[in-house]
Formats: sequence, structure tokens, C-alpha cells
Amino acid sequence: MNIEQGILNTTTNKQLLDYLSTFLTEERKALFERVVQYRTKHIAAVLEDIYQPHNASAVLRSCDLCGVLDIHIIENQNQYTVNPDVALGSSKWLNLNTYNEQANNTLSCFQKLRKDGYKIVATTPHKESNTLEDIDLDQKIAVAFGTELTGLSELAINNADAFLRIPMYGFTESYNISVSAALVLFTLTERMRKEKLNWQLSDTERLQTLLDWTRRSINKVEGIEKRFHLKEKSGQ
Repeated sequence: MNIEQGILNTTTNKQLLDYLSTFLTEERKALFERVVQYRTKHIAAVLEDIYQPHNASAVLRSCDLCGVLDIHIIENQNQYTVNPDVALGSSKWLNLNTYNEQANNTLSCFQKLRKDGYKIVATTPHKESNTLEDIDLDQKIAVAFGTELTGLSELAINNADAFLRIPMYGFTESYNISVSAALVLFTLTERMRKEKLNWQLSDTERLQTLLDWTRRSINKVEGIEKRFHLKEKSGQ
């Protein structure tokens, strides 16, 4: 995409957002404007082979509440399913990216994230690793969490750029996946906001996020968008 095409697309998206926003209440529009200020792509979550709907859904709630916008879901052995009673609609406000079409979806996911400028951080208690307080946040990071029983696969750990552990002082070997995600994402996003980092969405990302949320809030939005584009095409 060249610069002129990018400007044209941004202008069209702004016009579309303005049009679709007329179908929202003022309260809903104000809520979107407030929440989008806290959304970030500086930290992303990666979930490898999570299979229990309760855990999958609890992680999405934590991502939403911590402001993490992008979740990358790897399905090698298990399909990721969400329990709506636990998720409480949180998936509606997140970008879920699923990897399930390749022979090795973990590597496909990691390659995509690195292309987008992320450092892959594997959560594991079995490696000499960083803690939540000292891991470097200067670069964008994608924090990877593994399956409930065995954690991240050996392949994921061997292909990570860094490791992260949560201190434990009891007999149990590890935290539950949903608890781990909540602890890690809350601590890192709190640190991120306190440090002098460029963690907020860009203008383009903010516009796209508001447009996504607005679309998901309107019934039969496809027909409404079609009318908008027809009007734009006819110049009315």
C-alpha cells in the first residue's frame, strides 16, 4: 500500500466510523472513547493449545481488563473454545488471531509476531528467566502461555527469545493458566503505563479499533455499511 492509498483508506474509515456512530447511543460512544485510551499493542498474549473453556474464557477477561488488545491463539492439538458465562462478552472487544492451518502453528505464530516487531517471551518455571519486575519492556513483547497440563511445548520454549517466571513459594509446581495470565498481564501492563514507553495505540490503530467495536455493536451492520458505500460511490 502506498502513502496515497493509506491516506484514502484512513479518510474512508473516519467517514464510515462517523456514519456508523449515529447508530450508537451517546453513552456507548463515550465508553468506547474512554476504554480505547487504555488499549495497547505493546504487549500481546499468545495461547498455545489451551483447551478448557473456563480457562480460555478467563484469560480473555484478563486481557480485556488489562487493556491487551491482541491475542494470538495457537491450535496444534486442541481447539480453543470460549465459555460465554465466564468471558462475559470480553472476546467482542479483543482481536483474536487464530493459527490452525499449518503443520506447525507455533512457528507460524512466532514468525508473524517477529515480523510485526515482537519479542517472544515464554512463561515457564523450568528456565533461568526474568521476573515480572525486571523483564525489559522497551521492545514490544508477546507473552506465551501453554496448555493446562504441561505448559508450553518444547518447540515454543526452544524458539522463544526470552523467558519469564512467576515466583512460587509453595509445594505446587505452577499456577493455573488463567491465574498466570492474570498475574503476568496485570503486572506488565501496570509497569508499562508507569514507564516512559510509547505503549498507546497509534492514530490508525485507534481508528481501526473504534471502527471494529462499533461494527460489533450494530445489528445487521453489513447492510448498513453497504448503504454507506453506495452513497459514497454515487457522491450523495
